[in-house]
Amino acid sequence: MTAEIWSQVWQFTPTLLWAMLINVQLLLALIALGLVTGVVVALIEVYSPRPLAALALAYEWFFRGVPELVLLFLFYFGLTQMGMDISPFFAAVLALGFRSSGYQSQIFRGAIQSVPPGQLMAAHSLGMGTMKTIRYVILPQALRLSIPPWSNEFSAVFKDTTLAYGIGVVEIVRQARYISVRNFPLTLPVFILVAFMFLVLTYLGNWGLGRLEQRLHVPGLETHAKRGEAREL
Repeated sequence: MTAEIWSQVWQFTPTLLWAMLINVQLLLALIALGLVTGVVVALIEVYSPRPLAALALAYEWFFRGVPELVLLFLFYFGLTQMGMDISPFFAAVLALGFRSSGYQSQIFRGAIQSVPPGQLMAAHSLGMGTMKTIRYVILPQALRLSIPPWSNEFSAVFKDTTLAYGIGVVEIVRQARYISVRNFPLTLPVFILVAFMFLVLTYLGNWGLGRLEQRLHVPGLETHAKRGEAREL
């Protein structure tokens, strides 16, 4: 790869950066959907009666078991055939967001169960109902405990945004493909540049989550969680 080829690739960098914004927007939307839905599913699994807990487990099993591309096709082409006017971007948010919620529910379920059970009993003894206890006592601690494993989900989901290419979302991989089709010698350097962009943004995201974990650190809470995991093993 000569300097001339890299100079040509550099000319396409602004285009690739704008396309990467689509990936970032997709990431933010689906990770938010996955977080909210994952917390709800985790709470149902831990605190609800068996019939509801079974439904939550079935939901989790489905979205964790079906491949991402199949989910994308189901949401985009399936909903379109049912007469719903849905954009490729929104279909990707739903498909990848619900899939992420299946994995996030496991993260949050483990974090919720790591909170000392005595805290729930203590809150009840003070006259707090179950919903208030979950909201003000359990969830704040569980969300802190979930940050380290949640950073892994962030990394995986960010890379999964490129799969939206399969249903027509013009994100960075599709733009890179457009460039390589017009100028084949640029194929390798263009995708090297795309890989570098993902490496940088993934590192920055994990660094930010690491700083957030340090900021929200509660002394002793993580120790109890690790002891709880050791007892389960």
